Amino acid sequence: MRIQNLAVDGFERVVRAEDPARGFLGFVAVHDTTLGPALGGLRMWPYAQERDALADVLRLAEAMTWKAAAAGLPLGGGKAAVLADARDGGKPARLAAMAEVIEMLGGAYITAEDVGVNAEDLTAMRAHTAHVAGLPRSEGGGGDPSPFTALGVLESMKVCLAEVFGDPAIKGRRFAIQGLGNVGAQLARRLVEAGGSVVGADLRPEKAAAGAKALGIAIVDPDRILYESCDVLAPCALGAVLSEESIPGLKTAIVAGSANNQLARPRDAARLKERGILYAPDFVINAGGLINIAVETEPAGYREEEAVHRVTAIAETLKQILARARETGTTPQRAAIALAEERIGQVRAANHI
Repeated sequence: MRIQNLAVDGFERVVRAEDPARGFLGFVAVHDTTLGPALGGLRMWPYAQERDALADVLRLAEAMTWKAAAAGLPLGGGKAAVLADARDGGKPARLAAMAEVIEMLGGAYITAEDVGVNAEDLTAMRAHTAHVAGLPRSEGGGGDPSPFTALGVLESMKVCLAEVFGDPAIKGRRFAIQGLGNVGAQLARRLVEAGGSVVGADLRPEKAAAGAKALGIAIVDPDRILYESCDVLAPCALGAVLSEESIPGLKTAIVAGSANNQLARPRDAARLKERGILYAPDFVINAGGLINIAVETEPAGYREEEAVHRVTAIAETLKQILARARETGTTPQRAAIALAEERIGQVRAANHI
């Protein structure tokens, strides 16, 4: 195993690891551990180039710092990636190699599932490191985090509807969901059950067909979904979909979805505000899955009722952020980052860091 420490401004540690014998090449980024160990998912993806994988883990690790801080969790932000197709036969060896890298970090980073890595994979990694969370219920973990992510987004949508329309009711409102994967499908089901009208899209035809059949929702072409006329647009798939190019064409009053890093650039938060579109900061409202995993890591062990209670509290955090944005004339994104920075700053001051 060849380990290379990369110097990256603003990050506590960034590691490049390679083991050609096992077909393994991966990165781990630890952004900030002021509040606690860095927690973030491990994704396995066939990136075109190394720099794409590195950019991904850096971007997502920083977002995890803000997510944990805004949620009031004693955790920092981290992320890991393996450059490989999760569907080929080398997955077990690559996961074992990444587990060894994580163990080498001595608890500074705790991994969890992400694209290409599931709860069963995490169970296998425990043979090589204890720094794993998001385990199946059968292993004492919190299981699939997607229902909790969907719950947090749903409760946040209600806050946004009340802010914009003066009524938090889902019934009678129209929702456009980009991405009908685990979280998107869960969210669509909850919205339909609450009386909402839902239109969805997914790049995978089988996911779109499953959503139409199971939920009875309308399906549109993936290229159209961002520009559907709706009350709430929910990006639940790719990041960077809200951009200088896409924002002028949006036909929604609210953007509130589960995808990470929805803003292509920081300036895009202001672009949404200038158009009169309320943007619910993604790292605030999609923290339900992280909160569920955080409960698992506590000494008392996993408690579903406690996880649900904390996830529903995301709504109160969002209310505070929207109030701060109104009072200061800034964007909800900037207000949310300020809240996270304050919480980190308070701990640093208390610990004389």
